[in-house]
Amino acid sequence: MRIGFVSDTHGDPTAWERAAALWGGLDLICHAGDVLYHGIFNPITPTYEPRRLAELLNESEVPRIHARGNCDSEVDQLALHAHILSDFAFASVEGVRILITHGHKYPQEELVKMARKAKVDILHQGHVHVPRIEVADGVMLLNAGSCALPKQEGEAPTVGLYEDGILSIWNIDTGEMYSKGELPG
Repeated sequence: MRIGFVSDTHGDPTAWERAAALWGGLDLICHAGDVLYHGIFNPITPTYEPRRLAELLNESEVPRIHARGNCDSEVDQLALHAHILSDFAFASVEGVRILITHGHKYPQEELVKMARKAKVDILHQGHVHVPRIEVADGVMLLNAGSCALPKQEGEAPTVGLYEDGILSIWNIDTGEMYSKGELPG
């Protein structure tokens, strides 16, 4: 089983295509929000083309689940076939339980408590555009960063991948692994 993790695509079809090329074949994509709109505090990049990104997402044969980001709206939903307006999304695939949220509404401690209560293996968040993998109270925390508007030092565009018990973050420009971790327990 191969699961792709992405967040904060912000209307960039070029970033999406590079992420898809890096991932190769996937069984599922988990998107932690901010799909089409660039947001008022983000720059409009030369590759910003939300309608084209919506077309690419709708054409994709890989199933996707989304959580709503702070930039996602009812208007964006009209352009997409997948539901994007829930604050939380949940998936259980081959025994791996995943909770997805954008991460802008609740403190980290509360999200970890929710994840523990739901017996989640991976808590996938976005919002800050900074990739990280860490374990908190037995839950693997993942922020895949942003493939479109990265904000960490060095500003590498990144996505996540789960395969064979290993969660990893990849730089979509270089194809190099940014970081990795093994699921606890």
